[in-house]
Amino acid sequence: MIPDLDGDGNLPPGIHPVSWAELERCGSNPHRRHLLSGLRRAAEVLRVAGCKTMYVDGSFVTSKDVPSDFDGCWERAGMSLLTLQAADPVLLIFDSRRAAQKAKYFGELFPADMVEGGSGMTFLNFFQRDKDTGRAKGILALDLGSL
Repeated sequence: MIPDLDGDGNLPPGIHPVSWAELERCGSNPHRRHLLSGLRRAAEVLRVAGCKTMYVDGSFVTSKDVPSDFDGCWERAGMSLLTLQAADPVLLIFDSRRAAQKAKYFGELFPADMVEGGSGMTFLNFFQRDKDTGRAKGILALDLGSL
């Protein structure tokens, strides 16, 4: 279940498990539904490659009416990167500020255990910090089996 947002418009700290049906509630306007359509397509490709969990973050999981995009990361455990490469190599391209991912999926996704260069933290940990305040915040853990 998606918990209520805090006073800053963020999820409370922690990793909050959700199904696809629950995540669809974030599609509260046409722009958000557009972003959600890209997120769904990326999630389906990751699921085909054996990914079980995608973590969703960014302004998409805040109180912003018109978030710029979504950000997230995915668990590599149990996945076939060769299958992912064959299904859609775009999800493995991180150069040019992830322009290929943003163009195709309207957001950007990283392996959860990949290190974010500026902070030295894994993306799973990086996304659990508010980039403006540095305070802990929550992210959503999407069960890809719920697609």
